Amino acid sequence: MPVSLDEYPLHQTPLSMRYVASSDRNFYDRCYFNAHDRTGDIFLITGLGVYPQLGVKDAYVVVRRGVGQHVVRMSDALDDERITMKVGPYSIDVEKPLEQIHLVCDADAHGIGFDLTWRGAFPAVDEERHLLRTGIRPILDTWRFAQLGTWEGEIRVDGDTIAVSPDTWVGSRDRSWGIRPIGEPEPSGRPQDNAADFGFWWLYVPVKFDDFAVVLIAQEDGNGHRTLNDAVRIHPDGRIDQLGWPRTKISYRPASRHPEHARIEMTEPDGSPVVMEVETLGFVPLHVGCGYGGDPEWVHGAWKGRDWIEGASYDFNDPHIRARVPFGVIDHVGRATMNGQVGWGLFEHGTFGRHTPSGFTDFGAVAP
Repeated sequence: MPVSLDEYPLHQTPLSMRYVASSDRNFYDRCYFNAHDRTGDIFLITGLGVYPQLGVKDAYVVVRRGVGQHVVRMSDALDDERITMKVGPYSIDVEKPLEQIHLVCDADAHGIGFDLTWRGAFPAVDEERHLLRTGIRPILDTWRFAQLGTWEGEIRVDGDTIAVSPDTWVGSRDRSWGIRPIGEPEPSGRPQDNAADFGFWWLYVPVKFDDFAVVLIAQEDGNGHRTLNDAVRIHPDGRIDQLGWPRTKISYRPASRHPEHARIEMTEPDGSPVVMEVETLGFVPLHVGCGYGGDPEWVHGAWKGRDWIEGASYDFNDPHIRARVPFGVIDHVGRATMNGQVGWGLFEHGTFGRHTPSGFTDFGAVAP
């Protein structure tokens, strides 16, 4: 049977829009949003994803305040109404494509609710295609666009209602689709010959300034060999400047891999240097309850049954929770300076195993 999207001239393959062109079980289609009030004291991250080959859709929201992190996660069977993005009490309505999005979560009984409107402050921009292999097999093969903007509405957490005003609340969002590890674990097959020498380093920094936005991505292996590089400046009229090959110097908290400050040296189109300095504030470890890689409690795309919903709270004073934090990608509120302007955005970083340029020799190495 056809689905609603088949009425529109959107097809990319000789298939109904019910189907995806890839036979890979790990095909996904997901959105991500973050919101903060520039202080680092409160940080909301949320998203919704569909996993056609697994027959699952899910959503999550996390709010970090002080030493606590509250999460609500929802999952259900995937249906054919892809235009209607809804999982249980969570919904996303695209009011103006690439400009304005309305998000609602009525999960107050589980700890978090919100009614929020996102407005893009700059045009959305395509990022470079993201490919990562284990041996010869692609485990990541994705496309994504990103956008900086503002928020308006309210957040309800633990019985408190927090007003969200666009003159203060900012954030970034992205939409990505393709292949990435999801759902229940697959059989691992033969171990990689160099598994003990594994190294992965990731940096993603979308920032909103008054007159422009910057989106920067860098991914490196243990030797510092860069396998993904993208740095652009977006103007309000849609012009995009490429900012070359960023060189980064991250200052880590002693005896940890927690980033406190970064100096990012880029290049203007005319060849002149430009520097962005970023200070990290409050943070959310995406693998602590939010379903991202390394989360022992829940992963995106896992079948949890129909109409599944669960709330959880995490206290970072708990040594068991604190011990989990370093072993996944972490999203930080970022305060940036560039060309005399102050900007606000996301500083997403993770480094695991060896990364020779940072001085990390193995999984146990930390900053001096």
